Amino acid sequence: MYFRKVTILGVGLIGASLALALKKYKLAETIIGYGRTEAHLVVAQERSIIDAFERDPARACDGADLIVFSTPVGIFLDLAKRISDCVREGALVTDVGSVKGELVREMERVLAPKGRFVGGHPIAGSDRSGIWTASADLFVHARCIVTPTPLTDKGALEQIAEMWRAVGSAVELLDPDEHDRIYAAVSHLLHVLVYELVNTVAEINDSYLAYSGQGFKDTTRIAASHPELWRDICLSNRDNIVMFLDRFQKNLDVVKEYLTTRDGKSLLARFEQARKLRERIGRDRNS
Repeated sequence: MYFRKVTILGVGLIGASLALALKKYKLAETIIGYGRTEAHLVVAQERSIIDAFERDPARACDGADLIVFSTPVGIFLDLAKRISDCVREGALVTDVGSVKGELVREMERVLAPKGRFVGGHPIAGSDRSGIWTASADLFVHARCIVTPTPLTDKGALEQIAEMWRAVGSAVELLDPDEHDRIYAAVSHLLHVLVYELVNTVAEINDSYLAYSGQGFKDTTRIAASHPELWRDICLSNRDNIVMFLDRFQKNLDVVKEYLTTRDGKSLLARFEQARKLRERIGRDRNS
């Protein structure tokens, strides 16, 4: 697999890491970056993450064999509309967004018939955003979810899956809507809770944050994630997140009742259940 020209729309942590990985494994001849901040793009070029950049997304994508959407998901459709006339016939188009569902179907519609869109979501990253933490090895041993629909071009699907495997990822196919249900539960809900945990402590007394131990720091690490990115993800997957927030609230009410009634036996059982489930995560990952 080899791409003569790759365009990365959004040269942040994931987009920059993919660019570096494509270079490391000699999968691309030229990589063009697009972003909103010229100074950021200049740094990316100086660090040899990209070979050149454009401030116009259509010009950046002109003639590209592979186009990767790596901006916040809230602007995917606007960018897709801006580049649709310039996409080369048969070009591969994919993304690294954390939400799929209806967005995948809309991207297919906007980019058809020239661009062959395949949704993708590498499960890799960091609480720190930006090109300064980018790594060509970010995707090694990471899972990458690819989300085809009945309209997905089979050849494009195979090529996108092969690309992710070539940079070190283990590829898994999921229905776009099932993807969003899963990641609303194990990722998006978590981000909402962590952001609000920090806000809640600050509302109680923001000086308490200075007394944070390692447990609080580890638990709330993802509150340092890019707020715009997570705003867009949460709004795009809002129905699932609201449903799971309702379930979480019911569980909090149960725990609150145990505390109010001093029901230590039930509280212990609840904690032991969670401990056993958490231990299973490590076993499942190593199996």
